[in-house]
Amino acid sequence: MRPDPARWAAPAERMDITVAVDCMGGDHGPHVTVPAALEFVRARQEVNCVLVGLADAIQAELNAQGATPDARLRVHAASEVVGMNEPPALALRGKKDSSMRVAVNLVRSGEAHACVSAGNTGALMAISRFVLKTLPGIDRPAIATVLPNMQGGHTTVLDLGANVDCTSEQLMQFGVMGAMLVAAVEHRERPAVGLLNIGVEDIKGNETVKRAAELLRDSGLNFCGNVEGDDIYKGTADVVVCDGFVGNAVLKASEGVAQMLAAGLREEFTRSPMRRLAAALAAPALMAFKQRMDHRRYNGASLLGLRGIVIKSHGSADLYAFGQALRRGEEEVRNDVVRRISQRMAELHPQARSAAA
Repeated sequence: MRPDPARWAAPAERMDITVAVDCMGGDHGPHVTVPAALEFVRARQEVNCVLVGLADAIQAELNAQGATPDARLRVHAASEVVGMNEPPALALRGKKDSSMRVAVNLVRSGEAHACVSAGNTGALMAISRFVLKTLPGIDRPAIATVLPNMQGGHTTVLDLGANVDCTSEQLMQFGVMGAMLVAAVEHRERPAVGLLNIGVEDIKGNETVKRAAELLRDSGLNFCGNVEGDDIYKGTADVVVCDGFVGNAVLKASEGVAQMLAAGLREEFTRSPMRRLAAALAAPALMAFKQRMDHRRYNGASLLGLRGIVIKSHGSADLYAFGQALRRGEEEVRNDVVRRISQRMAELHPQARSAAA
């Protein structure tokens, strides 16, 4: 049974929000997810957490933290765990009582407003799509995250790997979803949407991308045309749309460049005593730069297009990074992202709406 559309309604500003946490997902499991949830609940008086997973493992971590379940932090047992390298089909069909599946089920039933997991990305997408279904007018969900830009803010990019092959209509839908996400969370009513291409000219790109540009122009969005890879970091557009193959390559390349820069700076500043002294003098600027570029600040990718909020944390996330993913889930619920996407799809320009159908 599909969730009641009434659940998409905007929560009251002071409404308590419940987040289901897949405690068994990620490289560190309960050792990170449980302390992060504890810290999250303590810092946010209007947020409750449901810790989903192997009861003994969760309780052991609660004991280690000197915490006990209460009305705002309860344990929901699940008997199975989805492995990080497990095939999505096996996780979907063979592990119906996995912590991941149970957490998503809590969103479907209305017991939780959002689900956050650091587990297997493919399995989380498959389970979420099967359990929650997609919104009307959305063919496929997309993974969206933010990357820092030179404007002092960040750029939302989607899709990042959920859909390797996309049609023009699906790229247009990604544009709508990304724009509504930014409009809701960042309170920008007409965010600029760009289409990632090999050049800014209209004649560039394959036929799928060219057709997608036409649909985006007719969608009623603030479409700024084609953008190139460096525009993501220039902040040329608030939202950058691409297929999952390209998006995942951009994301991994960005992570690699960031790691190379950090390693290079460390190596050069420790090469000689004089450079160590220079590093000490430059420490405030280096620390500020490190914090600005810290990938943990941007942890928490949104699975957009579903009938519920699902956030994917990086598998290697530490306590701080997983806390950012939890906050991302709360923001999306409080700012009514699901209803905004659903409403915008229903209000599409007739031509774009017909194409999407």
